Amino acid sequence: MKIKALLIALFSVFLFKANGQEGKAPIKWEGKSTRIAPNQYQIDLKANNPDAWNLYAPQINFDGVPSAAIVLPDASIKIISELRAVTPGKIKKSQVFEGSSFEVYNNDVTWTTTLSFGSTVPASFPLQLNYTYGKGDEFFPGESISIEISFEGGKAAGPSLKIEKLDIKNPLVACEGTNQSSKEDAGLMKIFLLGFLGGLFALLTPCVFPMVPLTVSFFTKHGNNKKKGRRLAIMYGFFIFFIYISFSIPFHLAGNINPAVYNDISTNVYLNTAFFIIFLVFAFSFFGFYEITLPGGLANSTNAKQGSDALGVFFMALTLTIVSFSCTGPILGTLLVGTATAGAWPLTAGLAGFGVALGLPFALFALFPQWLNSLPKSGGWLNTVKVVLGFIELALALKFISNADLVAHWSIIKREIFFGIWVLIFFSLFIYLMGWIRFPHDSKGEKISTSRKAFALAVLAFTVYLLPGITNTKYANISLISGFPPPVCYSIYADPINCDEPLKDYHEALKLAKEKNKAVLIDFTGWACVNCRKMEENVWTNKEVKALMEEYILVSLFVDDKEPLPIDQQQSYITSTGSTMQVKTVGNKWSLFQTENFNASSQPWYVVVSPDEQLITEPIGYTPDPTAFAAWLRCGLNGLQNIRQQQQGLQP
Repeated sequence: MKIKALLIALFSVFLFKANGQEGKAPIKWEGKSTRIAPNQYQIDLKANNPDAWNLYAPQINFDGVPSAAIVLPDASIKIISELRAVTPGKIKKSQVFEGSSFEVYNNDVTWTTTLSFGSTVPASFPLQLNYTYGKGDEFFPGESISIEISFEGGKAAGPSLKIEKLDIKNPLVACEGTNQSSKEDAGLMKIFLLGFLGGLFALLTPCVFPMVPLTVSFFTKHGNNKKKGRRLAIMYGFFIFFIYISFSIPFHLAGNINPAVYNDISTNVYLNTAFFIIFLVFAFSFFGFYEITLPGGLANSTNAKQGSDALGVFFMALTLTIVSFSCTGPILGTLLVGTATAGAWPLTAGLAGFGVALGLPFALFALFPQWLNSLPKSGGWLNTVKVVLGFIELALALKFISNADLVAHWSIIKREIFFGIWVLIFFSLFIYLMGWIRFPHDSKGEKISTSRKAFALAVLAFTVYLLPGITNTKYANISLISGFPPPVCYSIYADPINCDEPLKDYHEALKLAKEKNKAVLIDFTGWACVNCRKMEENVWTNKEVKALMEEYILVSLFVDDKEPLPIDQQQSYITSTGSTMQVKTVGNKWSLFQTENFNASSQPWYVVVSPDEQLITEPIGYTPDPTAFAAWLRCGLNGLQNIRQQQQGLQP
């Protein structure tokens, strides 16, 4: 077959999906199973084809791409007989692959295969079928559909994910300080400030800093009308701000999507690995080994549209955004990765802070041009700033590969390994600042200033501060950077002394709570959750908080755990909104458990339920103040005490 034909076919798939046809394939499938031996079943898949599409027969090979395949949810399931049609099809010439003929079906047809299970047969599971169909010169290979199959004598999935008696709107006890809306507003302000700080860093890079006096001077000397020049300079700063916040518009236009999607993005193994590689590329660009730039034609085309009116000023701002990409790109990329997964508004807040920090100086210096005289001259210090940012990018890159390692359970970058690499990174930064190593753009024979040496000593102090993180001692809990390294229990040591391993199954915790007549403290957490680690290492270790938590049955449910569930626990779950969700991993299970029962998808998220599964208090999220968290825990215990007293009063 010709590769060109296959590419055309794949392109047609793209067009088909882009035109909104995804999920609306004209061939409908249904499936059933028949037990033919212990743990062995015949699977019949019936295709309903009312529009007479050409459904390509199984076992056709399109240059290495199979026409049909079954994807099984567990390695314990084996295919005994290959997928085949129960009746012969028609041989037709292909209009996509010239000179070739294939067996196709234009009517309803049944395909069959035989599966063998291991020790456990599920009551049902979603079988994924990939198939190929077309008509005329239309060709759609690899169309995928999930078909729910039931199995006679199979074991039903575990307990329901829905707690029927739980009333999320009416907790038994009202606790003060649990208003989440104000905390969310504070979170947006924090993200804005982080974006603003990133913008200040970008302002000090060699691509941006020299542009400030040059651009402002252009506007303030705008002909004989200085007032107009200042107005245009202020407009210029505003357009820089506007351009950056516009990057978040697609996230708002995406509309309502499943909130868990953001968590899936932030914890995706492949994406985190890709970000790790991208940040390494950014870091070495900052070191000066190469330069990352956007196509020159893009900058030239925007520069050609400049003028003195508002539209021209906008294109000037756009030009600055483009030509400064090699310096702002890595910083902006850090911001995008850190906030895009939290939703549209946090992303907008971060980009707004970044845009304000970059645009504000142009407006201020235009209003007060005498301030330009106080700016330091461009020089080698700008390159030093850029190299320092390169080391920071290296440290951030490690966080992404650590996320992938945690959720995939590779067990490569344990907590102490993470600290060890950070120690090497920041010690290397120290010796660079001392002038003992140089990078390509550093000036030879440059004298190391006193301020640079002072900063080097601060970096050395931070490096020494990190050293206990490598040890198995009580000092290994480094509170200043809690959230970045892996959890304390994810250790190279067989018995890490700072680790109190919690339960990780809600139903197991509920059973224990009934035995001990204690409330269940549910901790919705994640392997890659920064704020979860901050709570565990800075709040849970507080003496008062720790004592109160011992009065609960603590269970930590990891919503980003990619470990597959046993086959008998995998299921297609119909949510309270009527949509169907595939529950295949541990993370799928607990993420859906959180959204179904508590209308929340953020982590950390803390919930207190009684042994009979009543909601005792209003759930809360990230609470970095130990006193406030202790008060919430105490309120939950008081609520449980009230329940006990009511139960005793009802007893004869």
